[in-house]
Amino acid sequence: MIMQIISMLSMLNTGLKRLQERSLCLLCAAMNVLQIFNLRPMTGDDLYAVMAIEVASYTTPWKVEHFRDELSARFSWPLVADEEGNVVGYVCLMSLFEEAQILNIAVSPGQRGRGIARMMLEEAFRLAREKGAEKVALEVRASNDAAISLYTQLGFERVGVRSGYYEASEDAILMEKSIKENP
Repeated sequence: MIMQIISMLSMLNTGLKRLQERSLCLLCAAMNVLQIFNLRPMTGDDLYAVMAIEVASYTTPWKVEHFRDELSARFSWPLVADEEGNVVGYVCLMSLFEEAQILNIAVSPGQRGRGIARMMLEEAFRLAREKGAEKVALEVRASNDAAISLYTQLGFERVGVRSGYYEASEDAILMEKSIKENP
């Protein structure tokens, strides 16, 4: 009986060590993402790379003029994720009074799954709070399960549907997240 208890304690100890090692690896991976990617304001020089990501990401992509408008709009703060001088993602944030909107977000297809979109959104939340926003809104294709999953993980809730919004055939799910800081 004592040997069984010792064996179980040994297995438990091994399991705890593996969990600690995995937690440390996840922390290291998160730190590497933060070290590798630089978030900065989008500039006109980024538009070629941004358009390449846009065209690869959407069936009805924005035109370059849309991004130029965001660069010059008074209440817009477009950001890019930059990895060693290469744009790997972007987010277009508009913030006016108590509401901010994510107008567009995409990550280069070869860079997806690395936490870049999450990092860009978290920076957009911080920036929106700084500008006085209390909530962030966005719309997403009903078929975009990966994006909906990420938004839900980040605290967005479904608040409505725009029927036939995309190409007059696919619904847009309207989502919002409170970013109001608790006093």
